[in-house]
Amino acid sequence: MSASRARIEKSATAFRSIGEAASELGIETHVIRYWESKFPREVRPVKRPDGRRMFRPQDVDALRAIQILVHERGMTLKGAKALIAEQGMAAVLSGEATLGAGAPAGSSPARDLQETVAKAFTEEAPEGLTDARRARLEGALSELTDIKSRIDTALGRRAA
Repeated sequence: MSASRARIEKSATAFRSIGEAASELGIETHVIRYWESKFPREVRPVKRPDGRRMFRPQDVDALRAIQILVHERGMTLKGAKALIAEQGMAAVLSGEATLGAGAPAGSSPARDLQETVAKAFTEEAPEGLTDARRARLEGALSELTDIKSRIDTALGRRAA
């Protein structure tokens, strides 16, 4: 076969070689091989006797979903794997998958507590809030803010 020969359009149900899958998705073949190792449940190409990978339509769909989550939404592979396991491949491909399902973005128990304490300072001081109690609350807020920043740093290192 010559390189100048026009490519034949394959049907949607046809198996694709790794090169064909890569060109269809616009990614390199080594990326597909890497994703195949990180997503063994989702991407399972059929291997021919000569060792070549043949990707089924559901494998190409899985690769497309991974590409959407990693390249377009900026998720880590670990996060993408968890989201696919939690919400399914169809939800990702249809755009219905939500990050952090069930909780608003940026919500966490520590952040909620921090906001509650901060709100207590902005409201009018109730009768009985002494200077000593205010100082204790300010100290607690400071400690909570410090703990929150440490947790965010640790989670950022784990996600990378």
